[in-house]
Amino acid sequence: MEVAGFSLEILFYLLAVAVIAGFLDTLAGGGGLLSLPALILSGIPPIVALGTNKLQGSMGTATATWMMFRKKKVSFDDVKLLMLSAFIGSALGSITVQFMDTELLDFIVPGVLFMIAIYFLISPRASENDTREKISRKKYQTFIVPAIGWYDGMFGPGTGSFFALAGVSLRGHGLIKSTAIAKTLNFATNFASLLIFLMAGKVVWVVGLLMMVGQFAGAWLGSHFLFKINPRILKFIVVIMCLGMLIKYAHDMGWIQL
Repeated sequence: MEVAGFSLEILFYLLAVAVIAGFLDTLAGGGGLLSLPALILSGIPPIVALGTNKLQGSMGTATATWMMFRKKKVSFDDVKLLMLSAFIGSALGSITVQFMDTELLDFIVPGVLFMIAIYFLISPRASENDTREKISRKKYQTFIVPAIGWYDGMFGPGTGSFFALAGVSLRGHGLIKSTAIAKTLNFATNFASLLIFLMAGKVVWVVGLLMMVGQFAGAWLGSHFLFKINPRILKFIVVIMCLGMLIKYAHDMGWIQL
């Protein structure tokens, strides 16, 4: 049996991937490197897969962001300008990707994932405690946040990890705090990118809406674990996720054989 050209087996597979991606994305980021390849492997063209990934991913980040605000772990007043900066950067990135070959990012993503894994592996400062900031909030808001947002608009997977890393390494935030803030920024980038892809007509609604259900379930579960988990365990999850995504990405690209 098929629904809108997709077999029930593929739809169930995509739903399951969305649940896992939403859960992991809320805890450590990088869920997009599970959901995006799954969409492409289901036969959806890459540029349309990007748009559909934004649709389903927006539910996960929206759920996580709502939980952060509800639990008062993040104040909207503290992050609203950062979210606006992330929104603008992502919108520009999504406009850019409509006119470029996305294969250019095939060599950028693995390198960045590797650097994130190494940083969290060797850094003793990725803990629950805040440390000294390395750049001002204004510079962070003006340059770093929109740059990560631009990347998310162009491609996306790993953005939550990038925001978390930036908060820890540049703003001196503890890992839990940085991860919580990253959820709000990732929602802003996803929403901005989604608007652009919707205007371009690059979304498969049946698949996107189904995966939104899975994202909601996974993100809801993940948000309840985030503030109960030991920061050292979260640090370990970030490293494992980054290395796992790196291996999967290299395998999907045909660079390694497993």
